[in-house]
Amino acid sequence: MGVDTLSVNRCDPPPWVIASPFFNRNPLPIEIQGVRRAHRSLFVRLDRIEDPKARARAFREYMELVFEVGKWRKESSSLGRRSLRNSYLRFLRGWMQDSSSAEGAVLKGWVESRLGLPPTFHAGPIADLHAPAYVLYLVERMRESARTNAVEAQFDLLYEYVQYELRRRHPGVRSFTLYRGIRNIEDYRILEHPGANRIVVRLNNLNSFSSRLEHAWQFGGNVFETDVPAAKIFFRADLLPGVLPRGEEEAMVIGGDFEVTVRSY
Repeated sequence: MGVDTLSVNRCDPPPWVIASPFFNRNPLPIEIQGVRRAHRSLFVRLDRIEDPKARARAFREYMELVFEVGKWRKESSSLGRRSLRNSYLRFLRGWMQDSSSAEGAVLKGWVESRLGLPPTFHAGPIADLHAPAYVLYLVERMRESARTNAVEAQFDLLYEYVQYELRRRHPGVRSFTLYRGIRNIEDYRILEHPGANRIVVRLNNLNSFSSRLEHAWQFGGNVFETDVPAAKIFFRADLLPGVLPRGEEEAMVIGGDFEVTVRSY
């Protein structure tokens, strides 16, 4: 990655394995330590619900109960209102508007702290710890995280819910073909050229993808097509209908080194 991967994380396998093309070809489950155990009652409840939309409602109700999501209007202090208002929903929506926003910094920070993968881009390339973009990322991450009600714990549970739903809806499926529209291939670090229209490219630690090729074309004259392990899908909009305004084809993908097919106009 742009900055050396961390030697520790809060899951198995280790960061350098998660970041590798080998992991993408041979995906393994990723579980954030302690999350399923701490929220066992939620997953027991989900096991009893057959309708996916009802499970999504159950998840959002649980988040409202445990983290008081949506209850900021009832808080008497301005600091309390701001803390409760800055829930996982705000950060997901902020990411979709601009992945280099303050919300994007907090989400990239979650990937770094939980999986050990640092960002390679935040309003500019991050080549090392002294890059201005890395300093900006750290400042925004720390500032915005301090204004929230345990938002990283909310992300932990969101990720585990997404992983649960992917296994429930697609039993036995370990990878999904996704698409990322890009403007300039030169903006990415290319590590290998294994074949015609095939490259191994280093992606940021968190990235926007689409489930539909025609949707990806809206974001550039080139498209990366790749098989994304289910374990690297942090969020998929169709699993929580109505959360994102731009539709249900959006996915947020944990990065690393990916072998991709490049499609061009």
